[in-house]
Amino acid sequence: MAGDSKKLQPIIIKRVKKSGHAAHGGAWKIAYADFVTAMMAFFLLMWLLGSTTEGDKKGIADYFQSPLKIALAGGSGSGDSNSILKGGGESLTSTVGQVKKGEVEATRNTINLHKLKEEQIRAEVSRLEDLKQEIQQKLQSNERLKDLSSQIRLDMTRDGLRIQIVDDRNRPMFPSGSAQIAPYMKDLLHEIGSVLTEVPNRLTLEGHTDAQPFPGGDRGYSNWELSSDRANASRRELIAGGLADDRVLRVQGLASSQPFDAKDPLAPTNRRISIIVMNREAEDRMFRTDPALAAADAADSSASSATNSTTDGSSAPPR
Repeated sequence: MAGDSKKLQPIIIKRVKKSGHAAHGGAWKIAYADFVTAMMAFFLLMWLLGSTTEGDKKGIADYFQSPLKIALAGGSGSGDSNSILKGGGESLTSTVGQVKKGEVEATRNTINLHKLKEEQIRAEVSRLEDLKQEIQQKLQSNERLKDLSSQIRLDMTRDGLRIQIVDDRNRPMFPSGSAQIAPYMKDLLHEIGSVLTEVPNRLTLEGHTDAQPFPGGDRGYSNWELSSDRANASRRELIAGGLADDRVLRVQGLASSQPFDAKDPLAPTNRRISIIVMNREAEDRMFRTDPALAAADAADSSASSATNSTTDGSSAPPR
């Protein structure tokens, strides 16, 4: 039995496993690369801070605190129209940074806009000068109107080309106290209307009288109504000559408020029709809706016009 129990006893075998050292991983390389990158970024930041002016630093700091406010306010460190933040410069050794460069570019752009506007003004003045020459040539080439050259005044004003048809003692444009146009005046306005169709500018018509008061004008029809009716009658004749109706922006009667000859309020030349071929600036002023701007323009126009005439109170028929 003893021999049998020995045979049943389990045999335990202990085996010792021998293993080599574990292989080293590559995680430390990634960490080292991140460290080197961070150090490069740090030294690059320190170099940029050392080469940036105080104005640039303040502009960048202000931008990150309130970017929208700085972008709208403009100024040093706020960027120009092409970039919100300015960086760099003409070279890495520049001490003024991109702020000055941006300001120079903005100034150059502004100058270009001014030059463009000046070119447009010069082109418009040149076109009106050509129109002036063409009207003079038309009058000289027309045998019926050639003798009327002494009654035509052409000059350039702040508002554009002014065509004035003045009265003559021996050849009136209208009968005394009437808005009925003389036949020769109709022919003249038809000729001018056909020439004005060649330019796109808008027109203003003004009627003027001398200082002789209209009988009973203080109670009804006066020189104000008479000058307005004469200006409107002239407008109809220009349209009959081929001018489009929408080309006329304003028709007004000024009576004797702006005499042609201020020294002689009763002079025949004070009775006239003024046709102003308006430039773009004059059209813009007319369409302004701001009362303050309109008042300023009216003040400028009054200052540049002749002084008002005074009447002597006589009741002779007006011209």
